[in-house]
Amino acid sequence: MPSKSPIIYCLLALACLCASSVAEEPIPRATQVTEPPPQSAPNGPEWVVSRTKQFRISGGESLVRASVAMLAEETKDDLLNLTAEKDAWKTPVIVRLYGKPGDPLPARTVMMRLLIIEGVSEIHLDVHLSRGIEHERFQRAITTALLYERSLRTQQPARDPDARLLVPPWLAVGLRETTAWHLDRCDRRLYEALFKQGGMFKIDELFAVNENALEEMDAATRAAFRVSAGAMVMALLEQPLGKDGFRSFLTQAATYEGEMPGLLRQHFPELNLSETSLAKWWALQFANQGGLNLLTDILTISQTESALVEALHLNVHTPEGIIQQQPLAHWPELAALNAPERVAAVRIAQDALVRLSYRCFPSYRSLLTDYQKVLNAIANNKTKDVAKKLASLEETRATMSTRASRARDYLDWFEITRARETSGAFDDYLRLKDQLKSNPHRRKDDVSEYLDRMDRVFIDEEKTTRPQRP
Repeated sequence: MPSKSPIIYCLLALACLCASSVAEEPIPRATQVTEPPPQSAPNGPEWVVSRTKQFRISGGESLVRASVAMLAEETKDDLLNLTAEKDAWKTPVIVRLYGKPGDPLPARTVMMRLLIIEGVSEIHLDVHLSRGIEHERFQRAITTALLYERSLRTQQPARDPDARLLVPPWLAVGLRETTAWHLDRCDRRLYEALFKQGGMFKIDELFAVNENALEEMDAATRAAFRVSAGAMVMALLEQPLGKDGFRSFLTQAATYEGEMPGLLRQHFPELNLSETSLAKWWALQFANQGGLNLLTDILTISQTESALVEALHLNVHTPEGIIQQQPLAHWPELAALNAPERVAAVRIAQDALVRLSYRCFPSYRSLLTDYQKVLNAIANNKTKDVAKKLASLEETRATMSTRASRARDYLDWFEITRARETSGAFDDYLRLKDQLKSNPHRRKDDVSEYLDRMDRVFIDEEKTTRPQRP
């Protein structure tokens, strides 16, 4: 048997050493993906922490992260100013930016979820940048996150942490619209147009809208929903002790799973209304908004008269025990009631007169004061002179309306008879009309050319058959 060369022995020894080292190396474990622990103060260029340190933004470019942080803080300041409270946040909001402008559009550009890691809650907001930062959608999402965070301060949700958040869309949208109203950034004409021409959401429809339904709305429907939600929030804030009730309402609104009218009555006991009455009350508030600025806009005499007619109503019990709103002329029916029932019956008119006094025509303020005295007399069952006072107030209102109509007619007559030159308001229209007439646009298709020929034929015949004047 031939002997093996030294080279063979060396190769065999090297192979044995390699096999031994491989056998001793441990088998790598499968990689486990776990949620990272909460970062109380993330550092580094990939993170931006907002001014109050509640919002922590990652992803995207540095300028985009800084813009998102400022927009989130601005939204938070708007909510705190609206509810008149100080910042007391406990749960951070982690905003993660994905993609870039021009990327394929995902099914939803904003997603929210609640994570609980080792007993610590975090609200995560995933924002896709395929459309850039959509300010309205992003601020609504931040408002929703802040409402849910408010509920987490006092209670931990018993539901699955990965479950979708249950903040009603009308509340988040209404808060944003109310802020825009106070900052004079919304189109106030929409309020008056929707109320007069119809199109506002019914109260049960408003509460029934969920996130999917909101996303599927077209622009016109979304505008109507925004205005309806804004009117609801503003009406709640206008209630007696409205901001106190509204703050307590917000602590439960995000986690409440019952009927919304019940929750409203719980935190706004002044309402004390059924669902049908709540709808009527909200519609009245919508009409009172009227697209006007409550601080600066003043109603005309005719508008004040219309609002006064709507305000002077009483809550009267029918024999079946149902509350119905009746005109003030039904005040004798309250005489048989006890004192608390009379007070409750006139309260709706008293509150309406207070709201109207903020923007009524100035000469009506003394009349509103007199009506308040009459309502107090009815509530106290001191009605000896009520009929006489009401007749006097009606006469005064009729006189004021007549004088206002005469003054308007006189001003119209004065403008028509004393005008020395045209206003020029229609000059552009007249020039456009002459231009179109001198240079008409003619279509070249067969039907249009045939109609043009027939038009010339009829014009020529009319000229030849028209009798000549002597």
